[in-house]
Amino acid sequence: MRLVQSSRALQALLALSAAVVLFASPAIAGFEEGIKALQAGDVATAEKELQLLVKERDPRAQFIAGLYIYGNPDTKFYDVSKATPMLLDAAERGYVPAMLPLAGAYAEGKGVPRSPAEAYKWLVLAERWNAPVAPQSFEQLARDMKPGEIEKAKADAAAYTFKTK
Repeated sequence: MRLVQSSRALQALLALSAAVVLFASPAIAGFEEGIKALQAGDVATAEKELQLLVKERDPRAQFIAGLYIYGNPDTKFYDVSKATPMLLDAAERGYVPAMLPLAGAYAEGKGVPRSPAEAYKWLVLAERWNAPVAPQSFEQLARDMKPGEIEKAKADAAAYTFKTK
């Protein structure tokens, strides 16, 4: 699994993110400018615009920067040691869009130790919150897991409490 699957998916997500940012505050303006820069292919400006929000742990900015700036092997900023912690922090605080690429990172060991069980847990959590999880994702992970590990991952997901800070 690559963190960025297609430019069409990127464009759709960026358009949706930009549409959500209708009520601009100064911090949100940085988010909007970052989205516009990514849409224009200017990753350096996007990184600069999103930096403050990432430092403030805005989960939307963490997701965009983690997936499309640091998680995209096609940019000069590619660095999974930066990308995955941003996705993890956003997902741990309940930001559903970050859960699927985080599961992919655990499945591949990109920026975190490889763990099919952690990947499975994050897929279960994402699915619970109505993210579109392909059944093949579960099947692929299950091939590398023992039955007890699958049940434990499901139990861990069921018991998971999102962080509030």
